Amino acid sequence: MVGQLGSASLGIAIYVGGLTNLTRVTLGWFWRSTFAREVRFGRFALYSQMVRLGVRAISVTMLVSGCIGVILAMQMSAPLEEFGQVERVATIIAIAVVRELGPLITAIVLTGFAGAAVAAELGTMVVGEEIEALEAHALNPVRFLVLPRILATTICLFLLAIVGEVVAVVSGWIMGVVVLGITSGVYIDLTIKALDLGDYFTGLFKAGVFGVLIGVIACYNGLSVTGGAAGVGRATTNTVVHSIVAIILTDLIFTAVFYQLGWT
Repeated sequence: MVGQLGSASLGIAIYVGGLTNLTRVTLGWFWRSTFAREVRFGRFALYSQMVRLGVRAISVTMLVSGCIGVILAMQMSAPLEEFGQVERVATIIAIAVVRELGPLITAIVLTGFAGAAVAAELGTMVVGEEIEALEAHALNPVRFLVLPRILATTICLFLLAIVGEVVAVVSGWIMGVVVLGITSGVYIDLTIKALDLGDYFTGLFKAGVFGVLIGVIACYNGLSVTGGAAGVGRATTNTVVHSIVAIILTDLIFTAVFYQLGWT
């Protein structure tokens, strides 16, 4: 039992160390490509990854976020109606979506949509020895493959979180006005009063961090593939599981910190 626990702890430490090292190297290349003239930044690679990973996920994000807004309105209306405060559905939806559910749900959607795709793509390149071919031509895989994908997931998740939050709030507004009988002006007024700049900041900050986590985990698992096609499958599955766990734990940490700072 002790041996298994020690082995698991060692494996987690090695994995976290690998993620940290990949993040460090990626940040180094990002700094050099941004401020060093001799290193060019692959803007076309970034744009293509943003289209492949982010633009194609807009419809799914809008669908899931819209459903979240409707679900929250339906679930919260009954208990609030007992106290004659059904219009407070607007306040609950606004705070829950902007602070927590918007970035969190969007990150989970992008994990299944983009994280698995990145891991499978890089894993297939490892199996096909394309990574070794890049290194043989003195081309750094982190610079040409990892950096554009991490930037793409970060930027896309940041923007998709905004889209998801707007859609969720609008769907809650439609549900509140059409089904619950809340006056449109009252709903909008309560939504505006419920939020401040700190709410937007904390939600979007989380979204950016979640994007980095998804990109780093997907790239690391993809580049660590061994065992052929079976290894690609394992990397894809591990990426989804590890990303979701990391997102939830990070969200918990941020929520605790923001709570202590009085930002909740």
